[in-house]
Amino acid sequence: MRSVLLALGLFFASSCVAFACSLNVVHIRGDFGQARFNVELADDDAERAQGLMFREEMARSSGMLFIYEHPQRLSFWMRNTLIELDMLFIDPTGVVRHIHHRAKPLDETPITGGDGLIAVLEVNGGLAKALGISVGSQLRHPAFEKGPAAWAC
Repeated sequence: MRSVLLALGLFFASSCVAFACSLNVVHIRGDFGQARFNVELADDDAERAQGLMFREEMARSSGMLFIYEHPQRLSFWMRNTLIELDMLFIDPTGVVRHIHHRAKPLDETPITGGDGLIAVLEVNGGLAKALGISVGSQLRHPAFEKGPAAWAC
């Protein structure tokens, strides 16, 4: 009986960990508290090129996480993007290094987040400020588990 209970406990514990670090969920924490977003991944060239183009709306708790293989200088634009977005530029440890608030729909002006970045989280425009997300906030997602993550899964 004891071994059955131990096995069930391990199963539920591993299920909670797997749920907490799902590929389609990003958790953010900072001085404001915590937030959770259901995300679509853009982790190859075709998905990154398409991004959120031509979408007329996005649920408040949703976003798109752009993931890159190696740290680099990241720059985005709003070509064919119909909704206002906040862009959170993230380093390999999962820490927000720059936020571009309220990127204008259809604007082709480059939006640069800086060097040494590995990801960008796009959420609805104005949401980062409304929630209190700021530079230094930490993300939890499997994409940041390759090295020392600021907030490990």
